[in-house]
This record gives sequence, C-alpha cells and structure tokens, in this order.
Amino acid sequence: MGAQRIVGTRVASWSRLAPCRQWSSSTTLASGHNRWSKIRHDKGKNDAMKSKARTVLSHSIILASKMGGPDPALNSSLAIAINNAKRNQLSKDTIQAAILKGQGKSLSGLPLESVVIEAILPHGVAAIIECESDNKARTLQDIRLIVHKAGGTITPTAFLFERKGRIQFEEQDKVGVDDALEEAIEAGAMDLVSEDGRLVVETAPSEVSAVAERLSQSLNLSVDKAEIVYVPNEDSLVSLTEEQEGDLHRILESLENDNSFQNLYINAAGQ
Repeated sequence: MGAQRIVGTRVASWSRLAPCRQWSSSTTLASGHNRWSKIRHDKGKNDAMKSKARTVLSHSIILASKMGGPDPALNSSLAIAINNAKRNQLSKDTIQAAILKGQGKSLSGLPLESVVIEAILPHGVAAIIECESDNKARTLQDIRLIVHKAGGTITPTAFLFERKGRIQFEEQDKVGVDDALEEAIEAGAMDLVSEDGRLVVETAPSEVSAVAERLSQSLNLSVDKAEIVYVPNEDSLVSLTEEQEGDLHRILESLENDNSFQNLYINAAGQ
C-alpha cells in the first residue's frame, strides 16, 4: 500500500474514499467544451492512479531495504522491488532515495528522524500523520501548512486511536487461519485474520518483532510487513457523505505528495 492508512477499524488504502471530482458543463456550451471537460476529468483520474502506483512501488523498495538490507545482490526482495520499479519507469533518483529511506537516511546522507503529527481534518476527521525527515522543523512546517490550508487544525488526536502491532505475511494459499491459529496463540498474537490471501496477525506493540520472527519460522512464511499501527476506536468513527469524502481525498492526496510522508491513520468509516 503504498504508504498505508487506517480507515475504520482495519488497515486499508485511503483511496477507498473515492474522489468526488466532477466537471460540470452547461447545456448551452458547445460540444467541444464538453469533450475538453471529459479529457480533463480522465486525465485527472489517470494522473492520480499513476501517482498512487509510484507511491506503492517506492514503499515496496523502502520496506525491502529496511527488512533485508540495501544491497539487491544480497536481498532478493529488494532486487524484485527495484525491477518492478524500473519496469514502471520509476526514476533512478527515486529508487535510490527509497533504498536509503529504508536504511533511515536521506539522499544527502543525513539520518532521518521520525515525526508524528496529530490533527483534526475537515468534517471532524481525526488523523495521525507519520513522516520521516532529515529536517524535522521543515517537515512540521510543511505538514501544518497543508492541514491549515485545508481547514484543519493541529491538535492532539492519539486518544482516539489504539496502538497495535500488525504483521502481514506474503500472499500464499498453503496456510490458512485454522492452520496457523494454534501457532499464533502460542507466539502471543492477539488476533489472526486472512486478507486477500495473506495472513494478518495483530499483536501488542512491544511484541510485533518477536511474534513476526517466531511465526515466520514455525509457519515457513515470509513476512511482508511488520509494523505498529494506530487503529481508531469504534466509538470515534466518523461517517462522511460523498461530497465530504471528496474533500478528505484532496487533503490526503496533498499529504501523501509531501516527500517526508510515511503513513496516515484516520477515523473515517469506510463506505
């Protein structure tokens, strides 16, 4: 997922909050104008899809570098991620930046710092924004500007979420939930589900690495992601209209386009 977000009570792409972009035209306008409106609309959708695809490819490289090291000759997952990125025309600089980001460094070689920003976005949606930057002050300023321009406010929101460990294994069809349940309980997992052919395990935040390692060995499965996420409390979920979802999509897109952006968690209920 590309960089990931939490919508409702499970991890998902915020793209499920479908953009509400419409190009209106009066019946008195010439057909040529209407055709131009359609071209603009289609181009906007295509550009958004390309941007999302680039983000997903970059995030795959970051994760592979973080988990297996920066040398593709010694890290097969990284080699595959780089090849996929090249096939989809991701630039050399973007690929290198993603590899370094996985090692906690920027292109300048400076170490990256984690930056967590809490905010209330338009329509009362609570957000936790995670960034990594070699200039914390600049990143704070940039994210605050995006939030304020959209009509949001920087304010504490962590109390509306619960921190949990989340382990996602690579897609496979040989081990199901029933097969893994006993091992997961023994390893200290809090929950176990299957999502799109992938086993997903929930743990206490402090146990995520230990549980991931133990289950990877006992189930003979490769870990795709092992991370700490923020899950919104059930009673804090915010329902949005289609128009409000469009407003939210625009600010989420602006946040994702920031170079320091890593993850975003919101308490908007998915439609």
